[in-house]
Amino acid sequence: MYRTLAVALCLLAAAPLAAQKVYRWVDERGVVHYTDRPPPGREAGRVEVRRLPGEPGTLARLRIERTDAGYIALARNPLAGPVEVRLEFSDRQNVASEPALPLTRVLPAAAESRLATLQLADPGRPGGFSLKLAAVPGDPSAQPQDVDYQLPVGGMSWRIDQGFGGAFSHDDDQNRHAVDFAVPEGTPVLAAREGVVMQVESDFHKAGMDREKFASRANHIRILHPDGTMAVYAHLAPDGVLVREGQRVRAGQHIGHSGNTGFSSGPHLHFVVQVNRGMKLESIPFRLAGPQGTIAIPGQ
Repeated sequence: MYRTLAVALCLLAAAPLAAQKVYRWVDERGVVHYTDRPPPGREAGRVEVRRLPGEPGTLARLRIERTDAGYIALARNPLAGPVEVRLEFSDRQNVASEPALPLTRVLPAAAESRLATLQLADPGRPGGFSLKLAAVPGDPSAQPQDVDYQLPVGGMSWRIDQGFGGAFSHDDDQNRHAVDFAVPEGTPVLAAREGVVMQVESDFHKAGMDREKFASRANHIRILHPDGTMAVYAHLAPDGVLVREGQRVRAGQHIGHSGNTGFSSGPHLHFVVQVNRGMKLESIPFRLAGPQGTIAIPGQ
């Protein structure tokens, strides 16, 4: 009697991982050293920092655990905010799942959850399966509150280059209600609303007009608000993030520096408020309050 159950792992939804740094320095004897930590007691100007680009990581990680009866599928959320996951078969033969797939589940911040148990439907025959896990940040039960958002850029030199429904890049569900502030690189980026830093990326150094190549790699900060909405501050400068995941920030707090990374035609800050509408990110309209009152947003 056969009891063979083969398993293949999954496809994962992408999210950023931090880049690594290598420190190069020369000691008193002229010997060159390379280390993964800054050498103690040495002047910063005498130490060369080289960045190793980070590769995309995951919004959720699927783990398969073997049992006497078959396998258990578990998903872990590494972010500092909720993530909705969808687990489904991409292939299966003689395999039953409890509960049935596909299924969706909301994982709390930094939590692992058991999703399903998989075993042979007929123990007398061999079987196998492969799984696909997709993930979207946010909780689909979020109820956006009617609030004013503060201006997310500091200083006096700024203008809105693209508003709601802008034809250049605000033409999809995730960015339809986004605002692009044209600002010089290095302009302070301010939290438009209080919340918890959910996700950051600061290691990307490139920019260009190739949407397929650059659209998903801009340096950014995602902040989770008390009502479950999420603000994204994108195209930040390399190493231009001043906050960490899990950190609570107040409205108006300096959280980063603007830049020109990712899918971009020039230095600017891309600001958008998003919600998860059930395994799908959508942007929502918002109001901006400036020093002189409500700021007019093109397309509003």
